[in-house]
Amino acid sequence: MAFCSLIRNFAGSMKGNMKQWVADVIRQKTVMAVPVMTHPGIELNGNTVREAVSDGGVHAEAVVKLAKAYRSAAACTIMDLTTEAEAFGAEIAFSDEAVATVSGRLLADVKSIDKLQVPLLSAGRIPQYLKANLLAARQIEDRPVFAGCIGPFSLAGRLYDMSDIMVLIYEHPDAAHTLLAKCTEFIEKYCQALKLTGANGVVMAEPAAGLLSNDDCRTFSSAYVKYIVNKVQNEEFIVILHNCGNQGHCTKAMVETGAAAYHFGNKCRMEEVIGDVPPTALAMGNLDPVSLFKDGTPEEMHLAVWQLLGKMRDYPNFVLSSGCDTPPHTPIENVDAFFKALDDWNKQ
Repeated sequence: MAFCSLIRNFAGSMKGNMKQWVADVIRQKTVMAVPVMTHPGIELNGNTVREAVSDGGVHAEAVVKLAKAYRSAAACTIMDLTTEAEAFGAEIAFSDEAVATVSGRLLADVKSIDKLQVPLLSAGRIPQYLKANLLAARQIEDRPVFAGCIGPFSLAGRLYDMSDIMVLIYEHPDAAHTLLAKCTEFIEKYCQALKLTGANGVVMAEPAAGLLSNDDCRTFSSAYVKYIVNKVQNEEFIVILHNCGNQGHCTKAMVETGAAAYHFGNKCRMEEVIGDVPPTALAMGNLDPVSLFKDGTPEEMHLAVWQLLGKMRDYPNFVLSSGCDTPPHTPIENVDAFFKALDDWNKQ
């Protein structure tokens, strides 16, 4: 059976039951790919980054464009680490050519944490992201659609300042837990809304937790992620926990969350971290989004894909992916090479 037909048959039939989808990905003899990739679609449609992160219609069009062009096992929306922070009131710097960033600091001191209000889902660009997922889920019928959200510790760091929150968790742990509880309350509410759009899961980006030791990751990140997982994950909706800051030192804390899948960045060795992932959960990663996808050549991409697949040959729960969201101005030739290399491997 041709690989594209296999994707349509297995992913289309299992779109509504994500528990079965995960099991089928593991059962397949061929390797599946789910790159976190939206920016190439934005550029193929002639739009800017600013337009895509501000307009849910433009955002959805990019996701649909890529789903039509490539045989990914699932489609992913933008990994935007500013959306939730903006909803809380943080100032955001936008660009036509680069990803948005948090500008300045919302919370000035420990006292300001108690005053922080958990926002409504009507705040900031949240409605546009819900719109993007709704439109994408309606138009993409042959595979799951994964939304994106930030993780609790990463959101807290963007509100309080990343350097200072590392001090806060040691000097004022109670205040840190208060802030994390508020971040978690909003993220859980946001995930519930994403679930209602028809999205089949969420890629939760928690890269800041990679700055923590395994014990601290368990206390200040995983405990809160696990709460969200327990609230939103079921047969129709899964959580994919992404931590590109993890170098392998906090994988055990990650898997304590009970997420259905774990997404790793290029700072770690997939052949090592996958040993800590339960065989019934997916382990996704981890080709460098910058040096390979954006700055590499098609030949380098093809070689890197084959080298990684060779290392992961004995792990049926491995899913080929980028190590993080592929950045703006990723050459489409490198994306083509990524999928061509996977096709060549699966034809063996």
